[in-house]
Amino acid sequence: MQIGLIGLGKMGCNLALNMKKKGHTVVAFDANKAAMERIQGEGIKTVSSISDLAQALTGRRVIWMMVPAGQVVDVVLINLKNYLHADDVVIDGGNSFYKDSITRAKDLEKQGVHLLDCGTSGGVDGALHGVCLMIGGWKDAFDYCEPLLKSISVEQGYLYCGKSGSGHFVKMIHNGIEYGMMQSIAEGFELMNKHNPTMNLAAIADVWNHGSVVRSWLLELTQRALEKDKNLESIKGIMHSSGEGKWTVETALEMGVPVPVITMSLLMRYRSQQEDTFSGKVVAALRNEFGGHAVEKKG
Repeated sequence: MQIGLIGLGKMGCNLALNMKKKGHTVVAFDANKAAMERIQGEGIKTVSSISDLAQALTGRRVIWMMVPAGQVVDVVLINLKNYLHADDVVIDGGNSFYKDSITRAKDLEKQGVHLLDCGTSGGVDGALHGVCLMIGGWKDAFDYCEPLLKSISVEQGYLYCGKSGSGHFVKMIHNGIEYGMMQSIAEGFELMNKHNPTMNLAAIADVWNHGSVVRSWLLELTQRALEKDKNLESIKGIMHSSGEGKWTVETALEMGVPVPVITMSLLMRYRSQQEDTFSGKVVAALRNEFGGHAVEKKG
């Protein structure tokens, strides 16, 4: 299958290589010339514009976007729409908000173009060796693209989730769950480190991954990180939020579904970015006022 790929970041670049390895013809574009040069070195054809990319494809065109969620997706689609024809398929493989994907799909349908919202999981390594895909959109467009989707996924690693927005909705929930799982792992390892700083935490992650109830890829990654840096002293404990955890919590509030673990894991990410908070000062001052508890003074 011929694929036009827009976006050659870490995920996009590895997806292009994955597609090529599986026998697909890839034509790629990125505004970053260095990224284009890197992929050219891997034997993948590049073009200098989105219009050239559309024109380089023949027959029913499939164009895969791997760009950051938000305004960038809209900018690409506004440009791309000028060169698309009825029955062409656009795949948004990024982490777009599912409501935005529904709106974009309706807009593209006006000219007979089909949008597949495709939640992509597996990280950079998965993009190269086999992803996990959650796809929403027009079923006939999915059926047409299924050979491509199946070929770049791990075994049983792709699923048609339903109407437009479904793929990105499922991926949003996936990432919300991921937030909670990572926070739980982090808290447990902090407790063990506090109990005994000389404890071999990498070995604990390893043994847990051999038959325990909590075995997981996240624990494999924990082990890998701790083997590189025993107490993670080389990095700061600042956790950034990509947006999907926030969307999960907002959606839960809209639906009236309690998600306390995911919500707290999101709030902990915000808290990690504050070295010294006014709320913390207030609580420390109150404890000192009513109970005479000592407060730490700034030097």
